[in-house]
Amino acid sequence: MKVPLLDLAAQNAPLREAFLAAMAKVVDHGLFIMGPEVATLERELAAHLGVQAVVGMSSGTDALLAALMALEVGAGDEVVTTPFSFFATAGAIVRLGAKPVFADIEEESFNLDPAAAAAACTSRTRAVITVHLFGRTATHPDVRVPVVEDAAQSIGAGKLRGRVGCLSFFPSKNLGGFGDGGACTTDDVALAEKLRLLRVHGAKPKYVHQLVGGNFRLDTLQAAVLAVKLPHLEGWTAARRRNAERYRAIFAATPGLPAELRLPADAPGHVYNQFVVRAPRRDALREHLTAAGIGTEVYYPLPFHLQPCFTGLGLREGAFPRAEAAAREAVALPIYGELSEAMQAHVVEQIAAFYRKS
Repeated sequence: MKVPLLDLAAQNAPLREAFLAAMAKVVDHGLFIMGPEVATLERELAAHLGVQAVVGMSSGTDALLAALMALEVGAGDEVVTTPFSFFATAGAIVRLGAKPVFADIEEESFNLDPAAAAAACTSRTRAVITVHLFGRTATHPDVRVPVVEDAAQSIGAGKLRGRVGCLSFFPSKNLGGFGDGGACTTDDVALAEKLRLLRVHGAKPKYVHQLVGGNFRLDTLQAAVLAVKLPHLEGWTAARRRNAERYRAIFAATPGLPAELRLPADAPGHVYNQFVVRAPRRDALREHLTAAGIGTEVYYPLPFHLQPCFTGLGLREGAFPRAEAAAREAVALPIYGELSEAMQAHVVEQIAAFYRKS
């Protein structure tokens, strides 16, 4: 039995005609950049998330970059964040000439340890980026600087408490488009207006540039697609949560599994963009599962402080042991809502088969 890591066709097929109709409207009016569908999506998403403003962006990466620009992070500043996330979290800091300062993660949640983040702040700290990794909301750090919430993997997991939240609409996300896309969310109306300015090269009116911004606009076609998907998000999230609980039940009933194999703990609002387990002999297990037709992925194999591009920070192996352990042990299993019970049982049985023969 083949079980892919993600099956977008299974999710999208029932909405095919709705997608085509929404895209046809864009084709007919021809407003491919900042067309009316962008404002519609922003309004509907703001209502769904319970925030004052949503500002569409060209990607989750650009949402992070624009958020830091709006907070006027620049050369000589420090931004505290996790060493265990997708690269954009740290990359956005460095692109502005600022220095990423890392603090270790919590072992259970994989999220930034809020106490470690607070301890890492100095007089040069301009912001903290906390990441709601794999769909689980991170504990809000008690700091005196603005908090940017990287919520790329956690849309709908709960009310964002930071100054600005950053979403991704990459196709693999719980609310994914047909290409790149993202958004910033905020309850700060003035900050939202600044973000709108930054995404169009800081121009208002056209060709009169109040700020140096960038081209961070969300495509009209992507907004149209996302507006079709948004009403289904809660149902898809519920299906992911159901599958997470079913995994726990199947794992608990399956003999031959090592005690060191740890499943992700549930938490209020967890939306399970990934179902990440800690597995002994992780890489050999992945080879076995691949041979059995089961898709997996490692998020993330190398923490930021050990990345070649960050050697100038002077950090070495052992600096953040919990992040390093996660990079060695974490592996994501299929969790999308269309998984059947038989598919999940096959995944667990193949994991058990690997450890029985080891």
